[in-house]
Amino acid sequence: MSLNIEDKKAVVAEVSATLADAQTLVIAEYRGIEVSSMTKLRAQARENGVYLRVLKNTLVRRAVEGTPFAGLADQMVGPLVYAVSTDPVAAAKVLHQYAKADDKIVVKAGSYDGQVLNAAQVAELASIPSREELLSKLLYVMQAPVAGFARALAALSDKKQAEAA
Repeated sequence: MSLNIEDKKAVVAEVSATLADAQTLVIAEYRGIEVSSMTKLRAQARENGVYLRVLKNTLVRRAVEGTPFAGLADQMVGPLVYAVSTDPVAAAKVLHQYAKADDKIVVKAGSYDGQVLNAAQVAELASIPSREELLSKLLYVMQAPVAGFARALAALSDKKQAEAA
């Protein structure tokens, strides 16, 4: 079904608004994918806070004009699914992990921090731990010395009590 001009303007405005807050845009080809697989991919994207849509390439090209993602315009050819995220690694992680499970999804390119990324670079970006993972590791590292100090104090206290008895 063809979109009328007002619908097209609404789609361009929606994508533009989404890209205004985004840090990463990843595009993947979905040729021959089954509906159930696409539904699973969409659910996985929602869980990770990733905006995932199948859109007309010409409309997305208009939406990326004048944004840091404009360099991807020449990659927008064929049946594509667009993943956009405010988290620098979420979009890359979702599409890369899903592409490993379903060979019908092929990551073509991406853009992060104004740089156009090829498929290998998107895979590298996907391998970076997410912000939440990094924060939990930092918290663990910060708590380790305190926990060790508390154990040393407890051992010292036990030793003093044993000497007193």
